[in-house]
Amino acid sequence: MKCPFCSGPDTQVLDTRGNEDGDTIRRRRRCPACDKRFTTYERVELQLPQIVKRNGSRSDFDHEKLRASMALALRKRPVTTESIDAAVARIEEKLVSLAEREIPTERIGELVMRELKKLDKIAYIRFASVYRNFEDVDEFSDAIREFSQPRTRRSRQG
Repeated sequence: MKCPFCSGPDTQVLDTRGNEDGDTIRRRRRCPACDKRFTTYERVELQLPQIVKRNGSRSDFDHEKLRASMALALRKRPVTTESIDAAVARIEEKLVSLAEREIPTERIGELVMRELKKLDKIAYIRFASVYRNFEDVDEFSDAIREFSQPRTRRSRQG
């Protein structure tokens, strides 16, 4: 590693430590040319796929855009910020595990709907109505019916 002080081409590693989570390595270094010390950090850089939009254009994956769209669907719903962050993390993990260079927005929308369905039924319906571009009340009713369960009759005792 190049020295940030004198731009010397070689530095020595004096100490290496991992953090508690195990996702970052801290290295203490010394430059033999100028004898200055500095710290570097290494962390894994996950490659998220390019997003292919419906019109064919491509863009980089945007963590904040995903989180904002989920937060909008969950607006004024009793879901914690931690739950939203965990859902976003699960979606990102799924995208990384797919190991694809490109992924259509439709696939991401399906992953978001799956997570919203687990978090909050109303948020799921909100997101689905926009994502699926409902044209009429019947399509909306079909989405709501996904959650309807047949009621069982209670036996009368007496």
